This record gives sequence, structure tokens and C-alpha cells, in this order.
Amino acid sequence: MAAMMVMAGIMGTSASAMAAANPFSDVPADHWAYDAVVKLAADGVIEGYGDGAFKGNRNITRYEMAQMVAKAMAKNTAGADKAIVDKLAAEFAEELNNLGVRVSNLERNADMLKWTGELRYIFQRTNNEGAADKSHNRAELRLFPTAEVNDHWHVKARITARNDMKNDTTTNATLTYIYAEGAYKNFTFAAGKMPLNSTNDEGLVVEDFFSGVQLTFGKKLQTVLEYGRWNLENSTVGANKAADYQGIQFNYNSGKVFAGLGYRHLSSDSFKGTTGVSANEDNFNIWSAGVNYRFDKNFSLAGAYAQNSNADNYAKAGNICLNYKGINRKNPGTWGAYAAYRYIGQNASLAATYNTIAFGDTNRKGWEIGASYVPFKNVTTDIAYFHGKQLLDGKDSNTLFARARFIF
Repeated sequence: MAAMMVMAGIMGTSASAMAAANPFSDVPADHWAYDAVVKLAADGVIEGYGDGAFKGNRNITRYEMAQMVAKAMAKNTAGADKAIVDKLAAEFAEELNNLGVRVSNLERNADMLKWTGELRYIFQRTNNEGAADKSHNRAELRLFPTAEVNDHWHVKARITARNDMKNDTTTNATLTYIYAEGAYKNFTFAAGKMPLNSTNDEGLVVEDFFSGVQLTFGKKLQTVLEYGRWNLENSTVGANKAADYQGIQFNYNSGKVFAGLGYRHLSSDSFKGTTGVSANEDNFNIWSAGVNYRFDKNFSLAGAYAQNSNADNYAKAGNICLNYKGINRKNPGTWGAYAAYRYIGQNASLAATYNTIAFGDTNRKGWEIGASYVPFKNVTTDIAYFHGKQLLDGKDSNTLFARARFIF
């Protein structure tokens, strides 16, 4: 009886361990590990089943796959092969542990969650003739966690904290965006709060974040469909309320030429009676187009135009910019410069990406020059100056912008 009880205990323990690790479950032939093993076999890191063959046309057990990975781990691989072996080791950690090959859960989880970030110091001063100067001087910390769910899906987020250096006041860290993104061969799908980028016009219309869904498909000719809600806190019009949002973009990129068309529909009661909008108009329909042509490795010329068909005034926006060279943050000493002419009507350019646009200072036109420089690896500096006129009364408008970024 005692022997039977001991045997039953051993069998129960073995059954539990097998259920947890399940070393004999199949790895389907379309699993990403097959491509990884084929690459390692081609490089001579592993030898398949020991008879010189790799039977990649049938399902194999996770236990068999783990045996191949264990042999690969025993060799001193480097470069791309080592990265593949490390990824395989994380995937088959439980089976490798059963074989006596130690792969800690900490190593596996660390590979699936990555953090990047940057510290920014920003100074900006705007002077509109007839009004008091407006400025800010702040430090800003941005953290970007990215978590791998599986081979196709990732969760991405940004956490932001700011410090007003003039008044020594700090804002609490906030979750700027968080969304899940699935990238497949022919399309990418995202859902959550995510970047709202008007890539077709290089940020002339809006560069912010929205809550909803986004579908992107195509390669050289790319289509972007968006649906959701956009908080108007950072917009040039309306109050801090959400607007219904639908958008479509068509982008073409051949390497030398980038061109795009876009349409965005927004609806909110906050639009009614704002500057240049009638008292009963709660819809914005904004059309935009842009093109960027690269002449050579040093020069490129970009242009963009946008128009709001529902606004009475300040309904147009445009930008033309000549770029010279450019920076590489990993290469100290690299630099770039630009000269641009901008016409910013607030009802067409709702949240432009330009550094000299702040404090709601749209409805102006003029020239801007700027430059960027990399003094040290992963440290960038920017300076820009805008000089122009206010569209409302033709009075002078100037903005000075400076920024340093420490990227990690």
C-alpha cells in the first residue's frame, strides 16, 4: 500500500509538471521559430535532427525544438545568430529548463519589455506687436515602454512629466498615449490612444494624439484610415472637449519623392462661433496635400497646403521648406539647416508640428530659419527663429525657439 501511494504521488507530480511545461506539444510549421532554425542551420550553428537533415515540412514537438536550441546555445555564436539563439531560448525556456539548460524567467521577460526615453530642455519666447511677451522654459521627461505580446502584436505607450524651470513647478507624470499595434505582411492595425500624424502634409494640419482605431495598408502607395475622438486641448480652436474624428490619407514614397493627399472630418460643438467660424457650424472638413522631393544627399524641398471647406476665415494653411543636410543623433558633428515660409490659418492648421507654433499663435505668416547640431552621441540641439505678420491686423510676430534633447 505504501509503495502504491509513493508511485501515485510520483505519477501525479510528473503529470502536473508535464501539463505545465507540455514539452510534447506540436510547433506548427508556420511558427516563426522555423525560419529562425533554418537561418541557424544555413549558418552551420545547428544540424537539425543529427542526421544532417532539418525536416521543416512537418510539425515537430517543442521538446525537439528545444534540443536544437540547446545545441545552438552550447556554441559561441555572435552577431545576428546570437540574437536569434537568444530569442529562441526565451521562447522555449520551459523546455530548456526541463533539459537542464537554465534560462531564467527574468531573462525571458526582460527581452519582451523595452524602455527608451529622452530628456528635453526647451526655451521659447513669442512677441506679438501690441501684446505682452509669452514664454516658457521647461524640462520634460518622456519614457517610451514597448511590450512584445507575440510576433505580430506590441503594446506601446508614452509617459510624460514636465517641470516649469521659471517657477520651479512640476506636473505629475501622465500617460500621454497607450495602444496595441498588430503588424502583418500587408497591413498594420492599431487601437487605443495613439499618435495622430498628418504625414501626407508633413504635420501642417495636426500632430497630436487621438483615441480610436487606425488601419494602414500598402507599401510604396500607402492608405491610412482613422476613426475615433480627438481631445481639443492642444488645438488652435475650440475648448478642452473631444471632437468626433474620421480621416483618410494616401501616401506615396519612392525614396526620392514623397507625396500625399488627406481628408479629415471633425465634429464638435466647440467649433461654433470660434474665430472665423459661423455660430452654427460644428463640422470641419479639411483637405490637404503635400510633396517632398530630395535632390541629392544634401538638399530637399517640401511643400504642403491645407484648406477647411467649412470655415469662413483663416481657412487656409501652407508651408514651403528648403532643407540642407540633416543630423544623425548617433554621429557627433552632424548638422542640418532649413529655411521656410509658413502661412498658418488656425482653422486649417489645428495643431501643427512646427516648433515655433505655440501659445495658440496661429493666424500668422512669415519666414522661419532653423538649424540642428549633434555635439555628442545621442545629444541633439535645435534652434529656430520665426519673423512675420499676424493675419488679423498685419502687426509683427516673432518667435525664438531653442531645445536640447538627451536620448536614451
